[in-house]
Amino acid sequence: MAVEADVLDELRRLRARIPRLAGTLAATVDGLVLAHDAADTEPEGLAALTAAALGVAYRMTDAAARGEFRELLVRGSQGYIATYAAGTTAVLTLLADDRVNVGRLHLEGRRSGARIAELVDTHIGPGAGRHADRLVTREIPARGQDPDRPIGTLPVRTPQLPPHRPRTQPGG
Repeated sequence: MAVEADVLDELRRLRARIPRLAGTLAATVDGLVLAHDAADTEPEGLAALTAAALGVAYRMTDAAARGEFRELLVRGSQGYIATYAAGTTAVLTLLADDRVNVGRLHLEGRRSGARIAELVDTHIGPGAGRHADRLVTREIPARGQDPDRPIGTLPVRTPQLPPHRPRTQPGG
C-alpha cells in the first residue's frame, strides 16, 4: 500500500534530522505496524506495547481533565521512548539514546506526527483505520460495574464509618 512507503520515507527523514535517534515506528492506535525503522526491536511487539501505553495515556489525560492526548515520554536508564499522536488513527513512537536533545526530539517528533497524520488521512481517510469495516460489538458491563459511568472515568470510593466504635484505651 502507498501509505506504508510514504510513512517509511518520513521515518527515515526523521532519523536523519535527529542525532542519537535509535529507531522509529508508526502504528495504528490499535497496535498494527504501518512502517518502522528500528533495527534491534521487534516492531509488532513495540506497536502492541505502544497501543497499551496509549490506552493508559488516554485514560490519564481524561481522568486528569487535561484535554486530548498529545504525547508520552518515558525515560529509561539507557534512553527515551517518545510517543506522539499522529492524527486520530495513528501514533509515532521514537527510540532515542540517553544523550539525545529532548527539545529537538519533541520538535521533530511533533512535526513528523503531523506529517504522518496527513499521509494516513490522505490514503486511508480520517477516522478510518484498518478495522473500520469491523462491526462494533456492545460490551456488557461486568457485575458490579456502573453502566452509567462514562468510559475513562475512575470509580469513586465513598468513605464509610466503621461498623463499631473503637474502644478507648485506659489512661488515654
